[in-house]
Amino acid sequence: MVRKSSVQGSSQDRRPARERLLAAADELFYEEGVNLVGIDRIIERAGVAKASLYDCFGSKEELIRSYLQQRHEARQVRLRDWLARYATPREKILGIFDYVADLVTRPDYRGCPFARASAEARPDSSVKTVCDESRAWNLALFADLARQAGASDADRTAQQLRLLYDGASVSAHVDGSATAAAAARALAEVVLDAAIR
Repeated sequence: MVRKSSVQGSSQDRRPARERLLAAADELFYEEGVNLVGIDRIIERAGVAKASLYDCFGSKEELIRSYLQQRHEARQVRLRDWLARYATPREKILGIFDYVADLVTRPDYRGCPFARASAEARPDSSVKTVCDESRAWNLALFADLARQAGASDADRTAQQLRLLYDGASVSAHVDGSATAAAAARALAEVVLDAAIR
């Protein structure tokens, strides 16, 4: 996540307007929600003219979609880098829950940006589409690793693992549970043991 000090608009910020707008959107949308934050606040935070937002994105919806797409791509990179430390597919699956445990203990954790944005999006919007694509990637990752680990029904196992992943994320955010990810990891071990017999 981009820190406030790096996105404050100023005459010294030489990044292109698109980058500055995305950095401001990343900070504000994640902290407060995509519908609560108006374009005027994003423009002010980015330090650009209003016309720049429309030149770069055309609409607030496209800015939201781009913000989520950027988050999705960054999450893929971070998670792949994180999983590189684990040797086996089973360890990688459990490592995803270690990743969640690390993520949810950060002071700026506000829950899953895709779940939050999806709850605010119209069903037929491009915002909902990018949220669905992110969730599909997450499910496919679990399914691929479950298949590699020898699960008899990798798709079913992936659905169960994603449910635990979602539960850990929501419980950590809504309930402030510091142990949700560890509990989800323990249940993931049970799911894997049953699937790989």
